[in-house]
Amino acid sequence: MKILISTDIEGVAGVVHPDQTRAGNPEYERARRWMTQEANAAVVGAFDGGATAVLVNDSHGGYRNLLPDELDPRARCVLGKPRPLGMMSGLETGCDAVMLIGYHARSQAAGVLAHTINSLAFARLWLNDSELGEAGLYGALAGEMGVPVIFASGDDAFADETRQLLPHCSFVVTKESDGRHSAVSLSPQASCAAIANGARQAMNTLAQAQPFRLPPPIITRLQVHTPAFADLFCQWPTLERVDPVTLQFTSASVEHAVRVLNCLSAMSFMLR
Repeated sequence: MKILISTDIEGVAGVVHPDQTRAGNPEYERARRWMTQEANAAVVGAFDGGATAVLVNDSHGGYRNLLPDELDPRARCVLGKPRPLGMMSGLETGCDAVMLIGYHARSQAAGVLAHTINSLAFARLWLNDSELGEAGLYGALAGEMGVPVIFASGDDAFADETRQLLPHCSFVVTKESDGRHSAVSLSPQASCAAIANGARQAMNTLAQAQPFRLPPPIITRLQVHTPAFADLFCQWPTLERVDPVTLQFTSASVEHAVRVLNCLSAMSFMLR
């Protein structure tokens, strides 16, 4: 029984400000340790629930945030980018279920540090008329590969929007959003205890869990923050401009859509 744990940082208990998510300052160094501790809590819960192997995917920013020397030694760590499956890298090795740790609400939502993939460029994202954040997008990628998401942690806004997409997933709310940069948070210790218990219990639901699937073809519609990003992205010949800040493209799979979106995200740094 192999479990993939995908870890982000914005949904980690105690994290409320962009400085805590960006390398180069003491607040980030503390937050990445909390991120590692929450990943470890999920590892403990997965193994206690019957997992025989666990992969931990570092899924924030440059994918180099987790502290490997502090990770539970029973787990293996997926680090660095670029990689084709992004926040779901590791699924290609054959996994039975996914857990999402430290995730956040989608862009334009009233959640702590809410965004979708790229806060600089991406405003809203739809796949086949379903508006998705990162949990929905990557949950659909896992579903396309036949793998269900069984457990997730993050703030209350994230949990509320994601329950509608992943009804077989159980949640731990690490903090209650009081604004984009404000929350009432569990302590790191309390959050880790809740995550370990929640992950262990989620392992018991695996037999009933259903993957989140989107039927192909996949029509991806992306709204960006300014026309300059649409100008740039629509240099890609297969992208169609819908209006000054919206573009769309069609693909045969969610994986193809994810790979295009991650390429567009990388392109956006030309306008930073």
